[in-house]
Amino acid sequence: MKMLPFAAAALLALGGCAAPFNAKVSRFQQLPPAASGQSFVIRAADPRNDGGIEFGQYAQIVSAKLAAQGYQPAADAAHANLIVKLGYGVDKGRERTVSYGPGYGAGFGGGFGAPYWGGGRFGGRFGYYGRSRFAFGFYDPFLLDDGVTSYTVYTSELDLRIDRADTGQSVFEGTAKAQSRSDDLPYLVPRLTEAMFTGFPGNSGETVKITIAPEKK
Repeated sequence: MKMLPFAAAALLALGGCAAPFNAKVSRFQQLPPAASGQSFVIRAADPRNDGGIEFGQYAQIVSAKLAAQGYQPAADAAHANLIVKLGYGVDKGRERTVSYGPGYGAGFGGGFGAPYWGGGRFGGRFGYYGRSRFAFGFYDPFLLDDGVTSYTVYTSELDLRIDRADTGQSVFEGTAKAQSRSDDLPYLVPRLTEAMFTGFPGNSGETVKITIAPEKK
């Protein structure tokens, strides 16, 4: 059965690599206008992820973004001016249905799955995060009866907090959230990071929508 434009557009909007990646970014900050050579180390918001290969890959991405802003990586926390705490995660998803029969209705089927970050539930703004491997990969829509298409929508989140190493005072708190049809963190985290550092450090208390262009093939 041929899919009508309305349903096709709805599916594409929450698709994977072929569509732009949209994120909402909220930032609160008291950073100086320029980095002036301050040094930093990156730690996992969930200490259990420190030293992990997956976390290390994401930390390298964040480190490169900070270096581009004028900050310098430190050899260890004892020689760092700033402590950067990185958290990330994706929820269990929810089913969404699109009707392309008479009326062209659209809605959500089911409810939100309980979000899991690491081994437990999402534990607060800068709580414990990690990889929950209840599901992996890309969920394609499937056709139901009566001209209805169903697919899974996932909500992902990246949190970044920067504290002064000497006093522990927070100087930056940021959250980037997105909805997509992928729960694949190696796909999601780099894009959430790109959104977080677009216009960094941003206006304190402001929430903005950031659109990341799809990768060129």
